[in-house]
Amino acid sequence: MRRLSFILFPLVAIFAGAQQIGQNKAADAPQVTLTVQSQLVVEAVAVKDKQGKFIPGLTAKDFTVTEDGVPQNVRFCEQENLTTNAEPLPASTRATEDVKIYNRLARTQIAPERMEDERYKNRRLIALYFDMVGMRPDDQMRTLNAAEQFVRTQMTAADLVAILRYQGGSVDVLQDFSADRNHLLSILETMVVGEGQGMADTVDDASSSDTGAAFGQDDSEFNIFNTDRQLSALQTAAHQLGQVNEKKLLIYFAGGLRLNGIDNQAQLHATVDEAIRAGVTFWTVDARGLVAQAPLGDATHGSQGNSNMYTGGSAAAVSTNFQQSQDTLYALASDTGGKAYLDNNDLDRGIVQAQQSLSDYYVLGYYATNTAKNGKFRRIKISVAGHPDADLNYRQGYYADKEFSKFTAVDKERQLEDALMLEDPITDLTIAMEIDYFQINRAEYFVPIIVKIPGHELALAKRGGYEHTLIDFVGEVKDLVGGTTVQNVRDDVNIKLSDVTAAELAKRPIEYDTGFTLLPGKYMIKFLARDDETGRIGTYQTTFVIPNLNKEAQRIPISAVVLGSQRVELNQALYDAAKAKDRIKEDAVNPLVQDGKKLIPSVTRVFSTTRQIYVYLQAYKQTPSPGNPPLFAFVTLYRAGAKVFETSPMAIAPSTASRLGTMPLSFSLGVNGLPPGEYDCQVTILDPSTQKANFWHAPIVLVE
Repeated sequence: MRRLSFILFPLVAIFAGAQQIGQNKAADAPQVTLTVQSQLVVEAVAVKDKQGKFIPGLTAKDFTVTEDGVPQNVRFCEQENLTTNAEPLPASTRATEDVKIYNRLARTQIAPERMEDERYKNRRLIALYFDMVGMRPDDQMRTLNAAEQFVRTQMTAADLVAILRYQGGSVDVLQDFSADRNHLLSILETMVVGEGQGMADTVDDASSSDTGAAFGQDDSEFNIFNTDRQLSALQTAAHQLGQVNEKKLLIYFAGGLRLNGIDNQAQLHATVDEAIRAGVTFWTVDARGLVAQAPLGDATHGSQGNSNMYTGGSAAAVSTNFQQSQDTLYALASDTGGKAYLDNNDLDRGIVQAQQSLSDYYVLGYYATNTAKNGKFRRIKISVAGHPDADLNYRQGYYADKEFSKFTAVDKERQLEDALMLEDPITDLTIAMEIDYFQINRAEYFVPIIVKIPGHELALAKRGGYEHTLIDFVGEVKDLVGGTTVQNVRDDVNIKLSDVTAAELAKRPIEYDTGFTLLPGKYMIKFLARDDETGRIGTYQTTFVIPNLNKEAQRIPISAVVLGSQRVELNQALYDAAKAKDRIKEDAVNPLVQDGKKLIPSVTRVFSTTRQIYVYLQAYKQTPSPGNPPLFAFVTLYRAGAKVFETSPMAIAPSTASRLGTMPLSFSLGVNGLPPGEYDCQVTILDPSTQKANFWHAPIVLVE
C-alpha cells in the first residue's frame, strides 16, 4: 500500500545559458530553485449497483472527482477486497486454548502507514475504544466481555483490531492494529474494571439528590470541562487513526455522554470534523444496555427531597437526562456515517454490525489543485463513468491545512496535544534537560526540572517597544510500571527583551525551570516547547529513576548533585510565567533556592574559567547517632587521572529539626587557574561514625 499522506514535493529547475563556453562561464550560470507544494488527498469510495452489490474492476479513469467544482486528476485507484477473507476465524474458548497473559503494556502508538507496507491491504480496520470515565464498573465489565466475545467468535481473517482506552488523563493505545487474537484477548483480560472512576458527570437539576447541605458547589462548570475532555480524547483517537489511509471503524463504548447546553457544541463539532478528516466512522455503543428506570431514580442515588417530587419535575428530569446522554451518542455516529447501538444488552452485536457495514471499496488519491493553507472546508463530489445510477458512499469534503499564523486558540492547543502524543520526537527546536531529586519527607521527593533552549532558534516580534517571544511549555510524567500520567505541566512563558538584551539572545540560551513532587519509582518524562511566533516545536523525552533512599543501607544516602555557575535573584527572571502562584509554591520547597537566590543547574556542564562553579547536594542521616557526629565532604577535579584541584573538607552535622537528618552541602570552586579542557568532577562524602561513604562523579568541560 502506498503511503497516502500529505507530502511536500520539492522541484528544482536549474537554468543555464544556451551554450556553455569555458568553465568560468559555466560556474557563473545562475541557479534558480522552484519549490512546489502539493497536498495529497485520499478518498475511500464504496461503489454499489441498484441491488446493493459492489461494482468491481474500476480504475482511476472511471472516476471523476471535483473539489469545489474544480476537476481533479485521480493519480491512483486501488481496490480493497474484504469479502475474500470474510469467514470468521475458528472460535477460541478457554476449553480449547489458553490465553497467554502478556506483560502490562505502556502506551504505544498507531503506526503510520508506510509506502512499502502492505499490512493494511484488503483488511478491515476496527478500533475498540473504551471510555472508562463515562462507564460505571458494571458497564465496563459488560463492554470488556462483549469485546472478548467478538474477538473469540466473530473476528475474521480480514480484520485488524486495535484497542484504545481513555481513563481521564490521556488516550492510551494499548494495542495497535493486530490480527493476533491471543494478544488482543490478553490486553482485554488485563484491563482493570473501575479505572477512570470519579470523573463522571454529575447533574444539578430537579433530579439531583438532596444532600442536606444549605450551600453546595455548582457542578455545571465541572461537567462542561469533563465532557469536553471526553470529546477531546475521542478527537485525539480519531487523529491517531488518521495516520492510516484505509477506512476505519471506531467502536465507542460509553455509558452515555450528555452535553451541557451549548457549552460543549464547539468541541463536539471539532471531534466530528476530525473523524471526517481522518476517515473514521464512529459506531457508538451504550454500555448501559436496556435500562428500566424508576420514575424518581434507583437506589444508587438519594432522594431528591424537593417539591419537584410531587409535580412530576423530578421524573421528567431523570428521563430527560438519560435521553440527552443517548442523543450525543446518536449525533457522533450519524454525523460520521456510523450507527448508534442503544437499548440492547447484546453489546457484541453492535461490534458485529459495524464489522458487517464495511465491505469492498476503492481508495482514490489526487493532488489538490488548491494549495492555499487557509483551513477552509473543501467540498468533494465523485461520480463513476458508465454507472450513473451507482450508489457511492464517500467523504463529502475535508478541511484544508492551516498556516500557523492563521491558527485559532483551539488549533494551537490541538497542535500541542498531537505533538505530545507522537512517538517520534520533533526537532524544530533544540531542547536540553536536567532532572534532579531531593528528599523532602519519608515518602516524597522534590524533582526540579531545568529546560534549556538556544536563544538563536527563537523568533522575536516587536511589540510595545520591546522584543517579545512567547514559548508554550507542555510536559507530562508517566509511571513506567502502571503506564499512568502522574504529573503534568502547562505553562506559557512571555520573554520580553529590550534592544540591548535582545541582541544577547542569539548568544545565550533560554532556561525554564519547574518541579514535581514524586514517589520513588521509574518514570518517563516528555517535554514539549513551541515558539508561538513561528509554530516550531521541539520535544524531549527520557526515562529517570527516583531511588528509595530509605532503603539505602550500604552507603550514605545522598540526593542528586547539581552543578551550576549562576545564582540569580528570584525577582530578576527573564520571563513572566503564566503559573506564577505555582512557581512561588515550588520555590518554597525547592532546595536550590536559598537566601532569595536560585541556583541554575548547568545542563551541559560546560563552565567558564572566569566564573565560580557551584556544587550543591544533600546528604541524609535518618538514624540519629549518639553525640550527633558530623559528616565530611569535599570536591575533587581530575584531569587524565591526576588530581588537579580539591576543596577543603567540609564538616556538617545532621539537622535535629528534620526527621531525615538533612545535611545541605554547598561548595564554590574557583577554577580560574586551571587550563581549559575536560575534567572529571568527584564529590566524596564520609561518615567516620558509621564507616560509610558515598561518591559521585561526572565529566565537565572548562572553557575560557
